[in-house]
Amino acid sequence: MRIKRGTLKNRRHKKYLKEAKGYRGSRGSLYRSAREGVEKAHSHAYRDRRRKKREFRKLWITRINAGARQHGLSYSEFMTGLRRMDVQMNRKVLADMAVRDKSGFAKLAEMAKTKV
Repeated sequence: MRIKRGTLKNRRHKKYLKEAKGYRGSRGSLYRSAREGVEKAHSHAYRDRRRKKREFRKLWITRINAGARQHGLSYSEFMTGLRRMDVQMNRKVLADMAVRDKSGFAKLAEMAKTKV
């Protein structure tokens, strides 16, 4: 007796087509194109979850550098000063301060200047 895979195949096809909903043209309606699009999307999503961390760290460093330079310090001098003072703040918080809490960031910059 031969094996018939009708229901399994339909289920698998439906799964990909459901995930490809909203894709343009045949990518949203034809199984093979939909599967290719979905698999490509998954690989991009996996890669970009890792890339996102790098991008945000770059952004934070850029913002901290801009804030530090307004107070006559380079990024590395600012971070070295904070480290020597044993300030335990991460780059995300420091970047947020540089943008939103300029007075608090100025105090940190002055403290870092004394230790450089």
